[in-house]
Amino acid sequence: MATAKKPAVRNGFKTNEHIVYPAHGVGQIVAVEEQEIAGMKLELYVIVFEKDKMTLRVPMAKAEQVGMRKLAEDDTVDKALEIIKGRARVKRTMWSRRAQEYEAKINSGDLVAISEVVRDLHRASSQPEQSYSERQLYEAALDRMAREISAVSRITETEAIRRIEDSLNKSPKRIAARGDAAEDVADEGEDEAEAA
Repeated sequence: MATAKKPAVRNGFKTNEHIVYPAHGVGQIVAVEEQEIAGMKLELYVIVFEKDKMTLRVPMAKAEQVGMRKLAEDDTVDKALEIIKGRARVKRTMWSRRAQEYEAKINSGDLVAISEVVRDLHRASSQPEQSYSERQLYEAALDRMAREISAVSRITETEAIRRIEDSLNKSPKRIAARGDAAEDVADEGEDEAEAA
């Protein structure tokens, strides 16, 4: 009689569990391996990042030190979605310095910090075009945020992005901007009617 193989639980992480690795985002622990490196036996988490087609082996002893963590709780996801509804907080420093700060937030693996990057770099269709580097950072942050929300909420990444965009569009400032744009269009229509 064959027994069902139970997921191995080590240091709080278990096989088949989704985790967040700060530099790469959401991955799945597919196995725990033991390897001998330089005469020392090491136990390693084998983590697969499906979307990036990448496999990473992380020594168990280093997992916490590198910032590997479990997926965010639902209340953290709610907080992140609430943050992106807020007003963008853009510092008046040189772009290169801000870009470094944004990149550090993205690579921190902290969902709340990543949501701040999404909020600060989001551009509504009525706003000026983003530079290439702004767009790259925005898309990286949006992707990281969507992957984690997708894994936590057990929805597709497309649905997670839709959820994020819905929250972005609920920002009071963006709602006001859409209202102003609608008024401008209405005013233009009246002006054209008067001219005719």
